[in-house]
Amino acid sequence: MKFVVSSNTLLTRLQAVSKVIGGKPVQPILDNVLLVATEGCLYATASDKETTMEAKIELERLDEEGRITISAKFLLDMLKEFPEQPLTFEINTETNEVKIFSEKGEYAVPGESADDYPIQTALTEATVDFTTKCGLFLDGITKTVFATANDDLRPVMNCILIELGEECFTFVASDAHKLVRYKRFDGRSENGQYSLILPKKPALMLKNVLPKDDSELRFSFNEKMACFEFGNYKMTSTLVEGRFPNYNSVIPQNNPKKVIVEKKELYNTLRRVSVMANQASNLVKFDLSEGRLLISAQNVDYSMSGHEVLSCQYEGEPIAIGFKSPFVQEILSNMSSENVILELSDPTRPGLFLPFENEDNDEDLLMLLMPMMV
Repeated sequence: MKFVVSSNTLLTRLQAVSKVIGGKPVQPILDNVLLVATEGCLYATASDKETTMEAKIELERLDEEGRITISAKFLLDMLKEFPEQPLTFEINTETNEVKIFSEKGEYAVPGESADDYPIQTALTEATVDFTTKCGLFLDGITKTVFATANDDLRPVMNCILIELGEECFTFVASDAHKLVRYKRFDGRSENGQYSLILPKKPALMLKNVLPKDDSELRFSFNEKMACFEFGNYKMTSTLVEGRFPNYNSVIPQNNPKKVIVEKKELYNTLRRVSVMANQASNLVKFDLSEGRLLISAQNVDYSMSGHEVLSCQYEGEPIAIGFKSPFVQEILSNMSSENVILELSDPTRPGLFLPFENEDNDEDLLMLLMPMMV
């Protein structure tokens, strides 16, 4: 097995796929990356048995085809130190010895047989196939993944629900405290309604490598697995079995109290005032009156308190409601509009955070946050 490859291209692709590798792999060989050289290309694959990412790398020259696995950490640590240059890999597939030739030196490292590397089975049963834009899918994941839970007892809450409807694609995530629903009307299903529940890890993998443009993303899935293909990458993931909660039932429909406030000012105020909040609850209180929003927090145990007054657009009856400050900050930091609408009904029902200005008429973003007892 012998090939010549660009050091920077190999590094970039390996950095993307190696994020799949977990801290404690179920098999030691899964610390390695699988390299397959064939038909003028090198295919680099990393897996944790649940998620597999493959990257395609164009070779400058392929003299002899073959397969080998090499420690991903070693390859990355070495490639980071090279300036851009062609590297020649010479691999003895019988002894698994790897030699790497740079412009000025030579390196020898041990490899392991590719025969021992577990390959995730491809989608074999009936699948649903879709084609959409990479940027659309990237936006859907970016807007929702922060709201996923870390709940071992309810693994479905650690996922993003993706609904593929005839009118739009809908991305939903919730950790039972906050909920995000993001619709894209430029994504549609022409053959009925479908849905898949995508786990957080493959969602984050896609977030890291999906381009922001309108290039093509092809994906297919069945009840057990999903496969995504775009550009030089292919990712296969096991899906979570179960039923996602009925998120529409928790979104309040009648919210007569509407507040419009500048997002950056609200975010910075929360950061300052929440320093005075009880560290266990992180409770901040929103007191609304006409044209005025008072944000306050206190820590009775240490005789600490703080408040700030913001100007806002509000003309309803006074209302006071409490929220967990880090959750509000998280919601605001994942909104791109300059002003935010906060819709309320009463202090015991969820508050809705909506962008005041929509940059794209094809998108609809709603973020919900459960209140706290004041």
